[in-house]
Amino acid sequence: MGCKMQKVNFHKSKLLGKLEDFEAYGTNTITNKFCYDRFTEAKKKNKEAGFTIDICGVCYSEKSLKGYRKSTQNALNKNEILAEKLLDENEIKQFLTLKVYERFLHHGDLLTAKCNHKGNIIKKYNDFTMIENFCRIAEYNPHCTFSIWTKQKKIITKFFNNRIKPSNLIVIYSNLNVNKPLEKIPHNFDKVFNNVLKMDYVSKQNCSGQKCKDCLRCYKHSDKLEDNLIYEAVK
Repeated sequence: MGCKMQKVNFHKSKLLGKLEDFEAYGTNTITNKFCYDRFTEAKKKNKEAGFTIDICGVCYSEKSLKGYRKSTQNALNKNEILAEKLLDENEIKQFLTLKVYERFLHHGDLLTAKCNHKGNIIKKYNDFTMIENFCRIAEYNPHCTFSIWTKQKKIITKFFNNRIKPSNLIVIYSNLNVNKPLEKIPHNFDKVFNNVLKMDYVSKQNCSGQKCKDCLRCYKHSDKLEDNLIYEAVK
C-alpha cells in the first residue's frame, strides 16, 4: 500500500488587468522584511527629494495589500512554504501547470525574512531556498516559460554562480531608480525592467499601455539588447 502524498498548501494567483490570463506565485509584501525595509527607505528618499526617485516608495503591492486587496495577504502567506523548505520530487508534482507562460513574484520579492507590522523580524529563512524552489518548479514544467522580477541582485548573482539556470526561467532585475534606466544587464540576469517618467524616454517605452499577453517581451529570451531592456512609464 503506497504512501499518500502530503498536500502542499500554497497559493497561485489568477491575474487580471494588464496581466490578464497569467497566473503567478507571490509573497506578502507587507510582512516580507526586504520589501518592508525597501518601502520605508524609498518613501523617505522620495519625501526628501520632493518627487518619486525610488519606485519602491510608490509600491502598488504595498498600497493594494493594505487597501482593497487586504484579504489577499492571507493567501500570499501560504507561499512562505516556498521559503521554509526545499520541495521534494513528490511535492513538486503539485506545481504542474498547463500554462505556457507564468510569473514569479507579482507581489513581494524573494522571501528571506518575515517581519511584523513594525518591521521586527519574527522568522528568518535561507537566502536561496525560495529561488531554488522556483528553479525546481520551472524544471518540472519545461513546456512553460517562467519570468521572475526581483531587486535582490546579491542573491541572484551568488545563487546562479553555483547553479545552472533552467532554460525556461527568465530572471529580470527590477531597477529601483526612477528615470535612471539601466542599459547593462546585471550578471546572472536576463533582462532589466526600468521605470521612467511618462514624458521621458518615450521612444524607448515598450511596456506602457499594453497587456502582457499581447507583448511577451518579458517572457521570451533574446540575444538582442533592446529586447532585454524593458521601459514602462510610472503610473
